[in-house]
Amino acid sequence: MPENKRRIARQATSAVAYTGDLPEDDDPLLSFAPYLHKHPRSNSITPERQRRFIATLAATGIVTQAARSIGKSMEALYKLRAKPGAEGFAAAWDAALDRGMQRLEDCALERAIQGTPTPIVSGGKLLGTWDKPDNTLLRFLLQQRLPQRYAAQIAPGHPVYEAIRREVLEAQRAEGVAGEAAVFASLEAKLEKIRARHAAARDGGPEPD
Repeated sequence: MPENKRRIARQATSAVAYTGDLPEDDDPLLSFAPYLHKHPRSNSITPERQRRFIATLAATGIVTQAARSIGKSMEALYKLRAKPGAEGFAAAWDAALDRGMQRLEDCALERAIQGTPTPIVSGGKLLGTWDKPDNTLLRFLLQQRLPQRYAAQIAPGHPVYEAIRREVLEAQRAEGVAGEAAVFASLEAKLEKIRARHAAARDGGPEPD
């Protein structure tokens, strides 16, 4: 039998739904610098185990599943991640999780469009099933992926809009400022700050002052 020279052993089956393929050996994700134990023991999380953990995490998006794939506890893995010299492993961990979550998002989009098997019952009898699309899930995914087109807009009639409008009107009356233009200018300024905060939170950037 020829020698198996793969760094990552292939898994034939998986109990995890929507599991993707493991990264190939030449995948840049697996080229990270692993943590090297000064005095490795039989139960150490070796470079081989670190790469297998990263590969499984990329395929499943589930940290606990990846930990089981190498027979290690979450506590041991988080301890390793925090060690000086494990920066490459930590970065690969984050990248693998991002890849796994992207795959799960794609699976959710497919499920939202193509639907999931839903029973058809009549008179207490199961007549069959039909693939029921999930419009709520589809709308959520569209709002996350294309917020500029599908995100809910804060416009007249929206609870947030009306609450700010009342606040602005009361402030204007208290200050003795008249004029509809001034009221709506102040209202729009407040709404713009809210939009900027939402955009910053979505993009992961700092919130505007």
